[in-house]
Amino acid sequence: QVQLVESGGGSVQAGGSLRLSCAASGSIFSINAMGWYRQAPGKQREVVASITSGGTTNYADSVKGRFTISRDNAKKTVDLQMNSLKAEDTAVYYCNVDVLHDSGSYYTKHYWGQGTQVTVSS
Repeated sequence: QVQLVESGGGSVQAGGSLRLSCAASGSIFSINAMGWYRQAPGKQREVVASITSGGTTNYADSVKGRFTISRDNAKKTVDLQMNSLKAEDTAVYYCNVDVLHDSGSYYTKHYWGQGTQVTVSS
């Protein structure tokens, strides 16, 4: 099993910054992609940013230039630096990790964090 622990959410005024962190632990052979998703009230969960094991990043158009995703492969962590926050960034943010397991044979499985609330007031 794999556990994901998120931290760093909170409340901030528009224009402010927050940094989210997610740490993975458990039975992990290696980690492929890592990412952050968010879900606002009444809306579907959407991808915010992702990063491959090699460091290639992708961002939703709505956060490009404001958010930066990074990872530490040795520590099994992924961070999301959020700058110039807007009211529309208000949502519950979820960490997502694609883990490669080796239990005699290889298989991958996606894991979700518990979610952390980000509230941006205008």
